Amino acid sequence: MPIQDITRRLRPQLISEDVTSWHGLQTISTYNTTRADADAAKLQQAYQAMLSSQQAETEKLTLYRAAADAARLAEWEFHNAVLAMKEVVRGQYGSDSDQAQAVGLKKKSERKRSSRKKSVAAVS
Repeated sequence: MPIQDITRRLRPQLISEDVTSWHGLQTISTYNTTRADADAAKLQQAYQAMLSSQQAETEKLTLYRAAADAARLAEWEFHNAVLAMKEVVRGQYGSDSDQAQAVGLKKKSERKRSSRKKSVAAVS
């Protein structure tokens, strides 16, 4: 039997097949084993632990998604407030002011001017 990589998740189809097998075992009234890891009580305990863990994961994922949405909205609110503040600073102090530069805007006088290329007239 190959070494199991328990760091990866099992495919949902495989888990579904396992649950079907477990439910099928429950119909066999004469099942009895000496293997502790295949005992019906152990299987029931493992099944309940899996369901409990899956439920906890789903609840935490829901909380995570809600927290991520709230953080994303807060980031956008902050960003829009900063953009509004920059417009106010530009309007109040001018685009070439030290105050505009202090809030992260480039001074108008320090912007690189685009150079016009002279078109070469075609010599006929």
